[in-house]
Amino acid sequence: MDVSVPRLSVVVPVFNEEDVLPLFAERMRPVLDGLGVTYEVLTVDDGSRDATPVVLEGLRRQWPQLRVVRLRRNSGHQNALTAGLHRARGQYVVSIDVDLQDPPETIGEMLRLAEGAGLDVVHGVRADRSTDSPFKRWTAGMYYRMIRRVVGQNVPHNAGDFRLLSRNAVDALTGLPEHQPVHRLLVPWLGLPSGKVTYTRERRAAGRSKYPLGKMIRLALDSVTGFSAAPLRVATWLGTAGIALCLLIGGGALAAYLWGTVVPGWTSMVVAVMFVGALQLLCLGLLGEYVARIFTTLQGRPPYVVTFDSATPGRPLMETAGNGGAAWKL
Repeated sequence: MDVSVPRLSVVVPVFNEEDVLPLFAERMRPVLDGLGVTYEVLTVDDGSRDATPVVLEGLRRQWPQLRVVRLRRNSGHQNALTAGLHRARGQYVVSIDVDLQDPPETIGEMLRLAEGAGLDVVHGVRADRSTDSPFKRWTAGMYYRMIRRVVGQNVPHNAGDFRLLSRNAVDALTGLPEHQPVHRLLVPWLGLPSGKVTYTRERRAAGRSKYPLGKMIRLALDSVTGFSAAPLRVATWLGTAGIALCLLIGGGALAAYLWGTVVPGWTSMVVAVMFVGALQLLCLGLLGEYVARIFTTLQGRPPYVVTFDSATPGRPLMETAGNGGAAWKL
């Protein structure tokens, strides 16, 4: 076995997290040191604009197992996670956010379950979200109910991007030609042997959330359009319902004309025109989402651009990303 290959890799996407990084290292390092396995912590700096790169460099000098990968620009949480998965070297790979809402102490339980039961995937499932705001809990519940209805019941409820993957699972995942990946749906889609561990979600250790409402809506839209044609079918059904309604209105207007009770009704006409116009715009918008995904795929641009990797400073200019594009190292 190659001694340079660690038993465990921990992938951590990071964006403007200068406040929480020292707390993360202080809590994560004793946990990983106590596992008794070789490991690396692969932080992916997703184009941070604060002092995050400086903090990471300082931590790397004190923590030999800390590895820093830096992206040239902000590419989004899911693409930063993809970059980390592509570069992780461990036989098992754990993905976790830096905000410490997902407890690092659960990693040991995940690893023992995967090794003991021969699992390729271990999901971290949030059994208690009382530390989240009521609005956050409500929107998260809506998201998972929608996804399980549209995509399938194999998606674990309340399972985010805190999970453990075997090398087999990582290779299968990074080999998929996804330009807008949603890993919490891609991983269950693989159909690999999986299990779960539950935990209590904690409050953010420091800093502010990098997932505001706009990004949550974008994630929900990517989740649906990337894994199901249901929105197109919804557009079809809405169009059918609109046609049926228009036929009813037309029939009523014809009956009124035949009975000689025609009353000038500009209001009803305007309402009908606006209703049909709204349906058409909605259908065009849904169709546009799919066309945009096709356009992005055909462009073939890399989903992320790597500008630095502390473990491999001398790599060539371009590297295959394995997801239909290329990861450029400049």
